[in-house]
Amino acid sequence: MSVPVWYLHDGKIGLRNQALGVAEAVGLPFQEKNLAIRLPWRVLPPSLWVNALSATGKGGDKLLPPWPRLVIGAGNRAAAPMLAIRKAAGGRCLVVQVQTPAFAARHFDLMVVPAHDRVRGDNVLVSLGAVHRVTPALLAEAAALWAPRLDFLPRPRVAVLLGGGNGSYRLSETRARSIAADLKRLARDGAGLMITPSRRTGATAEAIIREALEGLPAIIWDGTGDNPYFGFLALADHILATADSVSMITEASATGRPVQVIPLDGGSAKFERFHQSLAAAGVTRVFRGGLEHWTYTVRDDTGDAGERIRRMMQERGLWRE
Repeated sequence: MSVPVWYLHDGKIGLRNQALGVAEAVGLPFQEKNLAIRLPWRVLPPSLWVNALSATGKGGDKLLPPWPRLVIGAGNRAAAPMLAIRKAAGGRCLVVQVQTPAFAARHFDLMVVPAHDRVRGDNVLVSLGAVHRVTPALLAEAAALWAPRLDFLPRPRVAVLLGGGNGSYRLSETRARSIAADLKRLARDGAGLMITPSRRTGATAEAIIREALEGLPAIIWDGTGDNPYFGFLALADHILATADSVSMITEASATGRPVQVIPLDGGSAKFERFHQSLAAAGVTRVFRGGLEHWTYTVRDDTGDAGERIRRMMQERGLWRE
């Protein structure tokens, strides 16, 4: 049976969530395609991939007909397979690229890119940050699920989204101790902390924070059982997020709660543009040890992308529920 929408990614959770968020916003049945790229494609620039439909290897999903009417891909490695799918489908497939790939924008029917990437064009939809899955409906569902489990925490409740080192930032032991001291002070002052580390946080930094908060009103997810991430967002009065993740900060901003960015060592020009754009929009402020209160208008860039894709599919005779 033909599924009208495929969403493609290379296994990175951030890319998966972006592509999935757009697929959900379109409103048609969809299927996930995880691209476990094999040799020789894995070591070649995507612009040089010949027969890109064969690039998926062991652990990846095969790209075989029947072809979808819409394919959404996130990241550089999804671009060539998407273009190959459209060619195999005889052009009867809309191709939507999320994030900027190593291809010119003209190759895609639509590109959805964050403002800090600076790509512009008639077929480019610019989002303030990353597109994502966080919607009022998802938050309401998560709140209902997690409220009983987190009822022991006092208010204000603070969701703490911990990232860590990447190509631009690093989370040093010294910085981890500084963050731990700030969180300990908030908890001692009566805040309830809901903390979710990531794989980038690292065992050392996580251990420092766990030790500092022992015996205080805080829950730190250990990576087992149900993922409380959306529950933490839904039930937070304030959100703190480390500076290294565009996705986490943008997702936090979809709640309408004050979002304060925890500085890390390092940075880059692209990240600086991102942080400046959200601060200028009144969405985020820098975390300096205390909680601040303000309001801002919540954007729905992902919903806007879904609406534009629906219109394009209708105009091209590709829309059938």
